[in-house]
Amino acid sequence: MGRCVRAHLRIYGLVQGVFFRSSMREVALRLGVTGWVRNMPDGSVEALVEGDREKVEELIKWAWRGPPTAVVEDVRVEYSECTNEFKTFRIRYW
Repeated sequence: MGRCVRAHLRIYGLVQGVFFRSSMREVALRLGVTGWVRNMPDGSVEALVEGDREKVEELIKWAWRGPPTAVVEDVRVEYSECTNEFKTFRIRYW
């Protein structure tokens, strides 16, 4: 098992109204990654994820594609230290 990492993502493009959040949750749960995802007022999607570096990287790679109906234009990622504050991965509604 690799080192735990924390990644803050902002995903831009046609990413709202295309099941992006629920699809990301499914992928995160399958990978064993924790954190949350939510829609932002500017039309982007924000996510905060923690887990094994390899699994987090896999989720980020998925975020560049998203679900079939999404059109992802950009994914911005900032890494920081793992805090292990999350027990699961959930969709946030502010």
